[in-house]
Amino acid sequence: MKKLPPLLLWLLPVVSGATFVALWYAVRHFSGLQSWILPTPGEILAAAWHERTRLWQAAGSTAVGALAGFLLAGLSSFALALFLGVSRSLRASLYPWLLMLQMTPVIVLTPIIVLWAGPGLPGIITITWLISFFPVVANTTQGLISADQNHVALFRMANASRWQELLFLRLPGAMPYYLTGLRIAATLAPIGAIFGEYMVGNSSGGAGGLGFLVYSYGAQIKIPALFATALTSCALGFVFVAAISLLNWTMLHKWHDSFDRDDH
Repeated sequence: MKKLPPLLLWLLPVVSGATFVALWYAVRHFSGLQSWILPTPGEILAAAWHERTRLWQAAGSTAVGALAGFLLAGLSSFALALFLGVSRSLRASLYPWLLMLQMTPVIVLTPIIVLWAGPGLPGIITITWLISFFPVVANTTQGLISADQNHVALFRMANASRWQELLFLRLPGAMPYYLTGLRIAATLAPIGAIFGEYMVGNSSGGAGGLGFLVYSYGAQIKIPALFATALTSCALGFVFVAAISLLNWTMLHKWHDSFDRDDH
């Protein structure tokens, strides 16, 4: 596949975004909808500027819960994946239960989380961890069991121990999988934190997060401010993904093939 010029890579999203905004204004103009039903992008930006102080403080509060849940998910899933990756019997024993936990709607678990972890930040971190955990453990486990069988045979011919095989063969090969899982978790962590704030958060001390603002603006039918909250949530998600992309580049660009191929 032919590699696209760098300038075109920047222009394509700009053109598609401008087209989307133009369509948005056209729908608003020809439908006759009021601003409290469908605000224009300009009205949303005006609301974001007017509410900038509350949005900034709420984004900081949400970032704390999202970061804590994300780090907890990244560390705990990596540790669990190590055991799942080296033990077939342990993987067969636990993986179905992990799937069951992932498929259980978080909203069903919310009352239990409030009872066990408590409302506020502990509950928000727990919900963020639940939502972010599984992609990392699934990707990392897959990476650990996907080591080249010829390399595995070579290690075993050299009488390498299980831990040497894990440390020097399986872990380096699993790092791209782990970082891919972290990138998925980075997109989910702000969503989990906002959902957690909406369900179990509070505004004690005047530090309610974006989820609390969603509830507040929705109750007041401040739709442009609601869109501005969504815009702030997207910006927070981009910060998380950018940080993980930078980590991915730092750890892999010197040795992994994915940074040398022209079709990426």
